[in-house]
Amino acid sequence: MKVQIFVCTHKPFDPPKDPVYVPLQVGRKGKKDLGYLGDDTGDEISDKNCYYSELTGLYWAAHNCPDADIKGSCHYRRYLINEQGKAYSAKEIEDILKEYDIMTTKTLSLRSAYFDGFKENHNIEDLILTGEVLKQDFPEYYPVFERLVHENQTYFGNMIICKKEIFDAYVGWLFDIFFRMEPKMDFTGYDDYHKRVFGFISEFLLKVYILVNGLKVHESMVGMVGEKKETIEVRTRLADLIMEKKLSEAKAYFMDFIEKRPDILMEASDVNGELKLAMQIITSCEHEYESYGKSVLDEIGDYRTLVKYFSRVNRIVSEERLGLLSQDDQCWLKDNRVSEVVLKIARML
Repeated sequence: MKVQIFVCTHKPFDPPKDPVYVPLQVGRKGKKDLGYLGDDTGDEISDKNCYYSELTGLYWAAHNCPDADIKGSCHYRRYLINEQGKAYSAKEIEDILKEYDIMTTKTLSLRSAYFDGFKENHNIEDLILTGEVLKQDFPEYYPVFERLVHENQTYFGNMIICKKEIFDAYVGWLFDIFFRMEPKMDFTGYDDYHKRVFGFISEFLLKVYILVNGLKVHESMVGMVGEKKETIEVRTRLADLIMEKKLSEAKAYFMDFIEKRPDILMEASDVNGELKLAMQIITSCEHEYESYGKSVLDEIGDYRTLVKYFSRVNRIVSEERLGLLSQDDQCWLKDNRVSEVVLKIARML
């Protein structure tokens, strides 16, 4: 049985040594050839990558790989992994698909309804149009779409592994919808991030497709490899501003960046959670200055030490909530003169 998992990438990377994982350069048309397979051969939509993101790779895999028995898609930094934290082998995939129809990520639970989250970060008219197309042309899917869109769960990353028949059918259904939507959409004013609207909506539509077709899902953990360049740049700039005690400037810089790239706080980007922690540090220190005229920044002069300090505060607060606060932790809070302001904000978070 031939298994091919296409690793979508737009930059050079170190591919997994397992030949099951096949690097696929997405959006290659008109770009520098990285030496991998490209999504610009055969039946392809490579030049639409700015709107479809990794989906141009899924389209290519569905239309140009007839000899694969099992197909899949992942990213150069993100892979579906087994319980041992390793990318699945062909044997593991074959065994899982004897019992399940499709493999994908674990369900992501959002803070609010999917509709509200999309409205906050994207043009809600694009999601409304999705529903209208389903209602008119795919009516059997519309009731489930309408229900799920007001709930708070979705899949993410467009990472799937399944038998060829399911893969090709799902991708065909997805693009039947999007090709109907595309002529009705106006991308004027969309930046590079928001242009990738089809990539975002497809993550949610996967759940709709699975439920309507009664597919049995094997939800897997996602393994991360490295950090995004943007994440490193933002974290470094925030660290510099915080240690210079330019808290208002740090907050303004971060809020401006997150407005353009709201995905920066997602686990796939903020792998270590340090961007969220940086905002906690900024907020805590601002309130300490307002309340006491001084802050922990006056005591700690190294950013890594500051990160460890707030990380321990958060761990202690979590243990406190569970009634597990130890004597050592109480002593640490006292010895480090952790303020009520810092503790209050940690508890709120």
